Amino acid sequence: MTHFLNRRHFLSSSLGCLGSLAMASFTQPSRAQENDEYQALVLLFQFGGVDCHDVVIPYGVGEYNEYANIRSELISAYGSDRARSSLLQLASSGASAGFALPPELSGIKALFDEGTAALVGNVGPLVEPTNRDSFSAGGVALPPRLFSHNDQQSLWQSSSPEGASVGWGGLFSDLLIGQGISTLSDFSALTTARDRLFVTGYETAPYTASAGGLNLDLNDIVNAQTDGNLAAVYQTLRAQGESAAHILTRDFAGATVSAFDANIEYSSILGGAPDLGVAFQTDPVGTQLERVAKIIASRREFGINRQIFLVGAYGYDTHSAQPASLPNLHSRLDAGVSAFSESMKNMGIFNRVTLATASDFGRTLADNGDGTDHGWGGHQFVVGGAVNGGSLYGDIPPPSFEHGQDAGRGRLIPTIAVDQYAASLGRWLGLDESSLAQALPNLGNFGANPLANLLL
Repeated sequence: MTHFLNRRHFLSSSLGCLGSLAMASFTQPSRAQENDEYQALVLLFQFGGVDCHDVVIPYGVGEYNEYANIRSELISAYGSDRARSSLLQLASSGASAGFALPPELSGIKALFDEGTAALVGNVGPLVEPTNRDSFSAGGVALPPRLFSHNDQQSLWQSSSPEGASVGWGGLFSDLLIGQGISTLSDFSALTTARDRLFVTGYETAPYTASAGGLNLDLNDIVNAQTDGNLAAVYQTLRAQGESAAHILTRDFAGATVSAFDANIEYSSILGGAPDLGVAFQTDPVGTQLERVAKIIASRREFGINRQIFLVGAYGYDTHSAQPASLPNLHSRLDAGVSAFSESMKNMGIFNRVTLATASDFGRTLADNGDGTDHGWGGHQFVVGGAVNGGSLYGDIPPPSFEHGQDAGRGRLIPTIAVDQYAASLGRWLGLDESSLAQALPNLGNFGANPLANLLL
């Protein structure tokens, strides 16, 4: 794949905000078609760095006591919610039996029990396999700018630090088109988050499917500058795109018209979306996942075989007041994922939709009295009907310091690279090994993927 910033990529990035413009003044015909091979990947990114040590908690008596001793001030502030008797043991036997989820994640626990959710332990950005010894000795290539929010968010989504222009979700879309599995569409990749890097490719331009918050209404802008004749503005831009003398004028006008057209089609299709048969909560995570579910419910009208989504959950930088804020964030995530899963079951396509979580980084095992600090590796959930669930994939280090994967203060050095995590999702979408190697530059530095059987 050629890596350059082409005019399409520049213009689509410049006009990305147009994805949420209100354009009810026009009509667009549906392009409904059967697409029985449809699959969708949803990346739910928890911005701020979720405390992995509060997502998966040791359950063995000795291990829990060690954990509770290290985090004594924090555990005390949580009250009974972090008492061992309040935790949700993952399984009665096997590798996951030694771990539990907090009570706020009861819905995800139910999905785990039914075999449609899996836990992936200690995932994070890596260039090559790394442990405490090689990290301390400086004899291993490391991801740049560890522990930095912006850079680690970017590394998770694109394998490059802040400033990256394309993400592996967008590249997956490009490569699926290149393999003939999907087709280039305004709706191949969509974001409901404040961010778009993950779903930006060299050819794939993400559509902003706003789910609440600030919406730019082009009608208001036009009414302030003209006599309110939005159709005339549209026709002028179309003419400029066809006949203007300067190439940039034609390109900009053409891209703007394309954004108009995409929003017309999107609004028309979503306006006829079927009832989902489940109530989503009205918090930011719930509203975003409901919007994604409606788009998936309208998949035949959008007429493409693959869609990739980015959903954003915010507020996870819990340096302070963690016992007050993090349980609420867990509850929002749990309710959203549970309702989304139920809606996919109602549509009969749960086995064709996979949701995976991600975050900037995990956090320190050592608390600071009222919260936790930036870490590295963290634990993630993968949910869907195609998930070989009810299992823990990878390893979760002990709740102690100075073990083989401790970078200091209980910051976990990942044992599964983001590239390996992403590769398991890409293979499920249909990407071949050559395509995965193009999208994930560090994948070849690792051996057998421990997530090879994660998705059926």
